[in-house]
Amino acid sequence: MIPALRLVVLYLGVSLIGSAFLGESTLHPARTHTNEVARHAAETLNAANTPIDVSIQSNDGTTLRGWFLRPSQPNADTVLLLHGLGDNRAGMLGYAELLLRHHYSVLLPDARAHGASDGPLATFGLLESDDIHRWAEWLRNQEDQQEVRKIAQQKTAQQKSPCIFAFGASMGAAQILQSLSAHSDFCAVVAESPFASFREIGYDRMGQQFGTGPWVGRTLLRPLVEFTLLYARARYKLDMDTISPEEAVAHTTVPVLLIHGAIDSNIPLRHSEQIFARSHEQKDTNHLDFWVVPKAEHLGAFGQEPAEFERRLTTWFENHRSHT
Repeated sequence: MIPALRLVVLYLGVSLIGSAFLGESTLHPARTHTNEVARHAAETLNAANTPIDVSIQSNDGTTLRGWFLRPSQPNADTVLLLHGLGDNRAGMLGYAELLLRHHYSVLLPDARAHGASDGPLATFGLLESDDIHRWAEWLRNQEDQQEVRKIAQQKTAQQKSPCIFAFGASMGAAQILQSLSAHSDFCAVVAESPFASFREIGYDRMGQQFGTGPWVGRTLLRPLVEFTLLYARARYKLDMDTISPEEAVAHTTVPVLLIHGAIDSNIPLRHSEQIFARSHEQKDTNHLDFWVVPKAEHLGAFGQEPAEFERRLTTWFENHRSHT
């Protein structure tokens, strides 16, 4: 065997072996459990009503758990809050506090394979899309919340129909957008720092290992990316290459607000730019908007521009209360 061919065979062999390690580590993220400190924080920010422990069963029988919090004077609308990779529901308490002040009820679930939710695999929106749909169903069907909505609707004849909204951060943002490809459960959604597709973020992760851009993943390390996708399909029957928030947003009728930090080094700004560019010509500004936050790192919009973040988030929800 000539030397060049040997190098190619060796390179492909190493990539094949490496794909198994990469696939396992990607699908089995480190789990951070919620604790008593986090629960105390949730109780403190909503003194009128302590967090209610809730759970549902996913389509594959996985038990998913979370908290439901309701303000003392609810406006009948609810916001589903989804956390990022390796985090849990407690990471969304800051956003929950903001929304509770504006009289929204909030549901903070742990994603599968995160926090207190069961499940061995995190699938970045592939299975989570149906999980999100089931959480939305839970919100629509629970008797207690239905009674709250009836009371709110009786306050004024001008009251619009109650809405379920969603806000996601990082992986949670991508999962919410991905869910729109199959379901239109929400009046509107806000996604901060989503990835455009699983393949695209895979290219970025390859480049980030060497301090370069995604070109490394698209070229020199392309076999490792491809073999990892094949590994997930062969080992777990998961077609991760179909995960595309960009594609989902292009075909949904649900209004979407994208938020992204201009200097995000985790999920680069180009991901939201791709999502927006794909859809903005076919959607008016009432159904698609994009806020680039100067000087903000990954999920840094709230910390960098707290007043503007609050204004944009609540205005987006208020302006789309009649979507469904």
